[in-house]
Amino acid sequence: MNDTTADKLRWLSAALQRVSETTGNLVAWLTVPMVVGTFVIVVLRYAFDVGWIWMQEGVVWLHALVFMLAAAYTLKHDEHVRVDILYRRLSRKRRALVDVLGILLLLLPVSIFILAVSWDYVETSWRIREGSREAGGLPYPFVPLLKSAIPLTALLLVIEGVAELIRRILELVGAGDAGGVSHSAAAEL
Repeated sequence: MNDTTADKLRWLSAALQRVSETTGNLVAWLTVPMVVGTFVIVVLRYAFDVGWIWMQEGVVWLHALVFMLAAAYTLKHDEHVRVDILYRRLSRKRRALVDVLGILLLLLPVSIFILAVSWDYVETSWRIREGSREAGGLPYPFVPLLKSAIPLTALLLVIEGVAELIRRILELVGAGDAGGVSHSAAAEL
């Protein structure tokens, strides 16, 4: 692989990873209303013996959004859960090979599958103007908005998966790391 191609691939990987980084930084702000909401729920419940289903659902749904929409950010920073029995002991190139296989055989197919099958689920929710199943829960359009995060999560994982795939392929061919030092790479330095 020539330097020009490697540089273009590095640029593409970095551009794709900016999507994950920006999304993760924006989603992090959802934790503020989540914490404040939890605090308010606890104070209202225990100090005033008052509670509202919509408020509790709001906190739970914010939690769901944080987990779903930050998945690609977590992958970018190599902070996802990994069953690490042999991986740590492998050389950098072998880890890159394991990552390439994981991305090609697991991450991308599963993410694309979720993206494909979730469209009807989300579309139906919007079409029927779905609201909470709980009396006093969040009204339309909150349920469809939450369900819309499912294909968005899959899309973000595909974007980050392609960026990671490029980085790992560049490592395999000896063209170096593409954009930033991952958490695991930083630990090796």
